[in-house]
Amino acid sequence: MATKTNPIHAVGKRKTAIARVWMKQGEGKIIINKRTMADYFIRPTSRMMVEHALEIAGATNMYDITVNVRGGGLTGQAGAIRHALSRALALLDPEKRKDLKAAGLITRDARKKERKKYGLASARRRFQFSKR
Repeated sequence: MATKTNPIHAVGKRKTAIARVWMKQGEGKIIINKRTMADYFIRPTSRMMVEHALEIAGATNMYDITVNVRGGGLTGQAGAIRHALSRALALLDPEKRKDLKAAGLITRDARKKERKKYGLASARRRFQFSKR
């Protein structure tokens, strides 16, 4: 159980972003890299992504959340935070795990950018063909 002195810790990943989350009982403050969530994520879709796991578990405004996130872009970081939050909520209340799993939040999204191959312009795009 997460208390004010004993926080729950979880790690989430998405693309190349890695998020570490600490949850403890509180009023619902979310601090990401020492900034508020509104300051860190300007796009409302990123904020919705982060809050999605809390809404499914019914834990909005119950926990103070501190996040340390590195790598990737803002969308990948939001996905990593959502993954870490859902894992922390599943640790906290095993009964909520079924709801989080049904929403697809426990499973790590393994899609990454495909690497560029030699002889091609990008991962799959070829150079323009010229007959003459």
